[in-house]
Amino acid sequence: MADDIQALAWTGDGLRLIDQTVLPGRLEHLVVRDTATLVEAIQRLVVRGAPALGVAGAFGVAIAMLEAEREHWPDGERAAAIARIRSARPTAVNLAAGVDRVLPLVGEGTAAVLAEAQALLDEDVRGNRAIGAFGADWILARTGDRPLRVLTHCNAGALATAGWGTALGVVRELHDRNRLELVYADETRPLLQGSRLTAWELQQAGIAYRVQTDGAAAGTILRGLVDVAVIGADRIAANGDTANKIGSVGVALACADAGIPFVVAAPWSTIDLDTPSGAGIPIEERAADEVLTWNGPALAPEGARAHNPAFDVTPARLVTALVTETGVLEVSAGRTPLT
Repeated sequence: MADDIQALAWTGDGLRLIDQTVLPGRLEHLVVRDTATLVEAIQRLVVRGAPALGVAGAFGVAIAMLEAEREHWPDGERAAAIARIRSARPTAVNLAAGVDRVLPLVGEGTAAVLAEAQALLDEDVRGNRAIGAFGADWILARTGDRPLRVLTHCNAGALATAGWGTALGVVRELHDRNRLELVYADETRPLLQGSRLTAWELQQAGIAYRVQTDGAAAGTILRGLVDVAVIGADRIAANGDTANKIGSVGVALACADAGIPFVVAAPWSTIDLDTPSGAGIPIEERAADEVLTWNGPALAPEGARAHNPAFDVTPARLVTALVTETGVLEVSAGRTPLT
């Protein structure tokens, strides 16, 4: 079933999304036909993951065009709706990139925009397969041709992309080569994308895994229980600094201390050459309730305030390798600059 996981697809008149907020308990779909629903779905993490957001942004332009025709919007309203889609999640550069890719085709009509959005989706799947192969080759060349214990953080699988996955694509490639012993899936606070989504994907693929708290990750690494950590990325600065789900930098620090590779797997479109370093990456601050409550009940005293950044930035010096669909860049060694 794992190969059949499709986070998003065009139905002919709307964008069908797997509702990732109800996994793993239920597998449900949401069909989006208006921009307000799409923006809400992006912000609520119905659809998430940098590559998937890029595809959603591209199809979102077509949704805005169809809605403008249907609702007879005045001049400027369509452009405003597209702008709201583009900025729905500021850290993930792929969302804006997906919108920008199809914008030049708006004058040619909805069919042209849809064709380009579908091309982006197809490219992402092909690129993810390449990322998986390049990543597995690089890791095995440095850790030995043996079954490996891999740690991953957040979800960078088929659910976060158009198909197959980036970081989890590398994991799946290792599994297909019979070179995977076990995956440690960090639960990933505050919305548990690791325990809810990554664990679900690993189970669908028949891959052995253990879910652990984010606080356990460093100890697991330093105890010698992990051979390599592989994560995805939401934005990579020109110097190799990498923004990913909160908690990633702690994994990188532990890997550096343990002397094991810390690998980032992401499509080239995630690299933002206009942002010189991680200091320029906007960090999304999410609602306090995600930390202070859980499914309703309060977890903290009344009046407590929360610090709830959705992402952190791992300095390039801690990134052993960046795997893209074009190959592997050994970032921390400074052997291959991004520019």
